[in-house]
Amino acid sequence: MTKKVAVVLAGCGVYDGAEVNEAVLTLLSLDQQGIEYQCVAPNIEQMHVVNHLTGAVAEGEGRNVLVEAARIARGNVLDLSQVSPDDYDAVVVPGGFGVAKNLSDFAVAGADMTVQIDFLQFAQAFHRASKPVVLICIAPVMSAAICGEGVTCTIGSDAEIASAVVGMKANHYDCPVGQCVIDEDKKLITTPAYMLANSVSEAYEGIAKTIEALKAMLD
Repeated sequence: MTKKVAVVLAGCGVYDGAEVNEAVLTLLSLDQQGIEYQCVAPNIEQMHVVNHLTGAVAEGEGRNVLVEAARIARGNVLDLSQVSPDDYDAVVVPGGFGVAKNLSDFAVAGADMTVQIDFLQFAQAFHRASKPVVLICIAPVMSAAICGEGVTCTIGSDAEIASAVVGMKANHYDCPVGQCVIDEDKKLITTPAYMLANSVSEAYEGIAKTIEALKAMLD
């Protein structure tokens, strides 16, 4: 029976939403593994809007995470609050600063972060049901919040962020860009992607390996 996963997008754009390359490579890798997917996103306002040409915050401008995510999903994206985890076999979260600004407030709160409630309840439901959770790039900072204390994950090798992850009671393992870290007990799979990648092909290598691991976990 074909498996189907929910892919949670945090908007559109590396600085204030989902990292577009990571999102597309995730969808490609799922398709290559014969795994169906549905993109979902919270129907909330972004923390702020960043001009991706200059890197500056666009003062006075606002955007909606769900509307922005539709850009990546070619319009085929559902409101996360109206989606049931029971309908999916796993949840996958690509990275991008939207994870740390929209799905959580890690960008400003660090280890004292909170996770957006609709997303947190959605992701925790997969963990409680012993369904796989996949977190990519910066998304593993939410590992302990989703899967509980003692979970094993990676954000690559950034010492400051790894320290914050440990401060939130997760175990962190340094991991090269082309690999992933698998916590078999918690059913969590994490990979660094653009936390380390210097090219789209490097990001793809780790993401593809991560989705291969997800396929094995689902079989």
